[in-house]
Amino acid sequence: MTASSDILSSETKLEKNIPRVLISAGSSSSGKTTVTIGLLASLSRAGYKVQPFKVGLDYIDPSYYSEITGRKARNIDGYLMEEERVRDVFLHGCEADGEADIAIIEGVRGLYEGFESLSDIGSTAQIAKILNCAVILVLNARSITRSAAAIVSGFKAFDPKINIAGVILNNIGGHRHALKAKEAIEHYTGIPVIGIIPRNNDMMISMRHLGLVPAIEERRRSKNFDERIRIIREIISESVDLDKVLSIARQAAPLPIPQSTIFVRRDMPEKPVIGIALDEAFNFYYHDNLELLELAGAKLRYFSPVHDSHVPNVDGIYIGGGYPELFAAELEANVSMREDIKAMSKAGLPIYGECGGLMYLTEKLTTGVKGKGTYHMADMPESTYDMAGALPGHTLMGHKRVVSYNIGSLTMNTVIGKAGDSFRAHEFHHSEVTELPEDAKFAIQLSRGTGIADGWDGLIVNNTLGCYAHLVASSYEEFARNFVNFIGRSETF
Repeated sequence: MTASSDILSSETKLEKNIPRVLISAGSSSSGKTTVTIGLLASLSRAGYKVQPFKVGLDYIDPSYYSEITGRKARNIDGYLMEEERVRDVFLHGCEADGEADIAIIEGVRGLYEGFESLSDIGSTAQIAKILNCAVILVLNARSITRSAAAIVSGFKAFDPKINIAGVILNNIGGHRHALKAKEAIEHYTGIPVIGIIPRNNDMMISMRHLGLVPAIEERRRSKNFDERIRIIREIISESVDLDKVLSIARQAAPLPIPQSTIFVRRDMPEKPVIGIALDEAFNFYYHDNLELLELAGAKLRYFSPVHDSHVPNVDGIYIGGGYPELFAAELEANVSMREDIKAMSKAGLPIYGECGGLMYLTEKLTTGVKGKGTYHMADMPESTYDMAGALPGHTLMGHKRVVSYNIGSLTMNTVIGKAGDSFRAHEFHHSEVTELPEDAKFAIQLSRGTGIADGWDGLIVNNTLGCYAHLVASSYEEFARNFVNFIGRSETF
């Protein structure tokens, strides 16, 4: 297996040929993320320029994919994005960091899981159709052999438009187990088994309540980060036929090039500087959000609310999601940073906080709340920490678990859009904001989702906006342009 500079087929004016394959599974926890990590690492080590993608709204898995390949992983979602936009994000991602040799796309949950029970909207299967690529099915084969054939047969028959071109068996106990499962699948389904992965705890990656520990944090806290990736790479290289993976990817037909693209650079006489909070506490950003801010004319300047003493010289601030609850003591101890943000908010500096950013912008954060659900930090001693205080409210951890798409509309002009703008987004949190004053102002009304209170999201004070909604700039296309324009105008509503 050798890399080739001419792996990409010639393109026409209307089509682009990108070798690509989608890694899916029968269900969550089947091992598709670990398999994807191993494939990315193995192909990259072999000299291929591998572009990673993630189906659905996941920040953490893509952080590993970017780390491994040296290319920015992109998210694609068939519920939030129109088909043409999915292709736009895909084709742009394959070119933005230099022409990719192959694209590896990791699915979300099971192959057919999506927004609805009677359609494939929001599912991995929908993306396979939009991108016209084959699927490799990762199957957790622990304790099953002949039944594995029944499962694969069912997945194959469920939607004949989905091309399941290969199966990777995971959690295999030994030679006899592998032989029986492989023989049954290939005999009854005609689909080749291209990988047999043994049970091995060394392939496990650290987990917590929102999924994997983010790569930025895992690398800083773990001395064996690279060693763990090396182990996964070696096991996947030995267990999966990489030549067959490449062969399946190369069989993908050319994709139509979208008639329009959102990835267009706008020249501005002066670039407003947006401070991006980035550290162990805040690292949930879709790369498209950041890139589109730059393309809209902004300059991004990164800073750490955990480690830096002060906010740098900026014209606006974007605080993404993350785990402020796990670093609450450090955030509280950084008094000068909290005072900077509160003072900047009071002075009218545009500030936008998403989920973890919202939590940090409130007055206090309490962790370890007892008797409120099953969130693991409820087992810790209850502790309350001072936060930035740019927004009112007291954030409580351990209360609830909210995972949902949401649909919202702006009821007033804000840093991210104007009254009447609407968007589709998502929320994923284990917290709620309490002790809000009666005159608290909200800028976002939800027709779907939970938000902060009674179907409202977007707590707003001056030009500071905090919400539980995670916006996807390749879906809510006004986000980047509006944020940059607002900063440039320096308006206060």
